[in-house]
Amino acid sequence: MSGRIFIPRDTTALALGAQALAQRAEQVLAGSGGELVRNGSRGAFWLEPLLERETDGGRHAFGPARPEDVPALLGGEAPAGATALGDVEQHPWFAAQTRVTFARAGLGDPLCLETYRALEGFDGLVRALQLSPQAIVDEIAASGLRGRGGAAFPAGRKWQTVLDAEADRKYIVCNADEGDSGTFADRLLLESDPYQLIEGMIIAGLAVGAEHGYIYLRSEYPRAREVLAAALQRARAAGYLGEDILDSGRGFELELRMGAGAYICGEETALLESLEGRRGMVRAKPPLPAIEGLFGRPTVVNNVLTLAAASTVLARGAGYYREFGHGDSRGTLTVQLAGNVRRGGLLELPFGITLREVLEDLGGGTASGRPIGAVQVGGPLGAYLDESAWDTPMDYERYAAMGAMLGHGGVVVFDDSVDMLQQARFAMQFCAAESCGKCTPCRVGAVRGVEVLERIAAGHDVAANRALLADLCDTMEQASLCAMGGLTPNPVRSALRWLPEDAR
Repeated sequence: MSGRIFIPRDTTALALGAQALAQRAEQVLAGSGGELVRNGSRGAFWLEPLLERETDGGRHAFGPARPEDVPALLGGEAPAGATALGDVEQHPWFAAQTRVTFARAGLGDPLCLETYRALEGFDGLVRALQLSPQAIVDEIAASGLRGRGGAAFPAGRKWQTVLDAEADRKYIVCNADEGDSGTFADRLLLESDPYQLIEGMIIAGLAVGAEHGYIYLRSEYPRAREVLAAALQRARAAGYLGEDILDSGRGFELELRMGAGAYICGEETALLESLEGRRGMVRAKPPLPAIEGLFGRPTVVNNVLTLAAASTVLARGAGYYREFGHGDSRGTLTVQLAGNVRRGGLLELPFGITLREVLEDLGGGTASGRPIGAVQVGGPLGAYLDESAWDTPMDYERYAAMGAMLGHGGVVVFDDSVDMLQQARFAMQFCAAESCGKCTPCRVGAVRGVEVLERIAAGHDVAANRALLADLCDTMEQASLCAMGGLTPNPVRSALRWLPEDAR
């Protein structure tokens, strides 16, 4: 057959058998005039490995596909066991989404510059080169873009602080140390659309007067490292990085650095310590990194999705980006649906959708078939939400008002068989293992928390130990140096709401 076949080469697709599928496709395509394209994943992990066949009527997809299915699939048939999905972009799971940051994910070879440029890639950079630094920052501020790493701090305000700071050097640092359980949006973007991050970081450099940037990548992401390293090399060769970007007379250089394998390095000041070659430990604030950051210089520290979205804001304008959203939460929400769920994967949706819609309409309920029990939103430091919270619109303010957080957008589903006392214990155990050790409430409090929860589980003086645990959570929340210890009480307190009265 002629035409193009697409099989993803991202981490999840490879883990689910995409490489064997691709090898079989190459054998079948040999001598036929067809072309195999190793694209990035679209994020529908419940359908991986996904095979797409280009036709006159769009790209028709099949998944999950098996190597033995390939001859029939390439002939336009759907053998038993392989679901024919039709035009993939018309599939209800995709049609319900609003793809903005992930609009290019899965469309082509993620390292092909021609493909990226054909899909509006570098349009934002070209426009930024025509603007003053203040005009770029104003555009970001007007868009309402907020940090997507969890804190949701307004990106324009942070960039303005760095722009206004007096210094001989400034830096842009991308926090790609994605460590929250159930999250994978950063990795998916890096493996499916790496030039978008590169473009966003160059724009940030032009905005604040920085000529050097670093991508601090999670050490457990070898495929992302491979893709990013190649993308940086190609972008540099094409004139998008270096001393003279696109013959503009303005320069920006980027370096890739691997993380230290510690969850705490996702905290911006611990990340900077690690990037400078020291143990990742939280710094006292103030001064803020925007004033004294990397090597003591003013530094923009943003998440992958925040910097990537900056390219869209500059390409399409602040007004376009602000059209999406709810209240003060503008743009799109990247939900990573994981755990005990039928249709797990990445969903890009406008802020304001409800968790019930995500869980039931898009997620399809639990994979086990049992009723949904608890849902943890916002990573390992996020609260466990029961059904009473599922109809609250998902935005930063609404979730904060009910003692929860959206964080990086991770949504982990549990069915009704989950042991919530063990989940509370896990939260304390996780904090004890991942604490940098700098402050006593986090370092010692988490260890004592595990011990107290074990006594409660054993039925030892439950009332007294519950009172002790409440005091301990208050101390950690109010006295910890950073969010590691300060937020650990969230999952603990919320998990314990499920316990019988005599264990409360």
